[in-house]
Amino acid sequence: MQPVNRVLSAFLAGALGVATAQAAPPGSPPAPAGAAASGPPRALEEVVRPEFRDAVMKCVRNPTIATKAKGEDVVCTVALYEWLFEHPDRVALAWQRLKVPSITITDLGSGKFAWGDEFGSEVVWQTVGTFPDGRVWYATGKVKASKLAPPIPVQGVIVVSHPRKVEKDGVAMFAPTAQAYMHSDSRAANLALRAIGPTAPKIAEDAAEQLLDFFGVIANYVQKHPRRAEELLGPPK
Repeated sequence: MQPVNRVLSAFLAGALGVATAQAAPPGSPPAPAGAAASGPPRALEEVVRPEFRDAVMKCVRNPTIATKAKGEDVVCTVALYEWLFEHPDRVALAWQRLKVPSITITDLGSGKFAWGDEFGSEVVWQTVGTFPDGRVWYATGKVKASKLAPPIPVQGVIVVSHPRKVEKDGVAMFAPTAQAYMHSDSRAANLALRAIGPTAPKIAEDAAEQLLDFFGVIANYVQKHPRRAEELLGPPK
């Protein structure tokens, strides 16, 4: 797995195809047909809390770019897997404790999390709706591709679903998927997408897969090495 760095952070920001471009591996293949998300999950409006509904549906119905991705199967206890999605800051810390380069995520309290970088990007996101085996994240903020680049205001929606294939004694095999939508009224965002060209959907899809792996790899690892759970997932010292 590639280092968990700017690809994931850009995805969490909702800046798919903009800030993620700088993290794309050299020689990325052209985007495959059907890379864009096929549409919002059914009854999404009923899942999202009323105070976020208009903002979320604006992103979903009028995205600057959208994508979907399928992750590798995850085997983990149901309780731990759900806990990881509620504590992305601890997941990032676990990667760092495993000596893998990773972003730093800050817990702001009240279910809100933040990420920033050395360029001046600032993004805050939170869970705004849940459904069986899944949740909806809504992110707002600004993203900068470099110190000299103008800030790009973004709104992002990420729908993560992890239905269980099988389950026994509290341990399940999950099949995670993600649908993501980024909206920006910024002219710079649209110019960046045009500059990236046909690789933009592929870059976005790769970022979505990285997001799923961000949680899934740690879940699989802790399931195989339960004695390291407290060491990896404990609070900062």
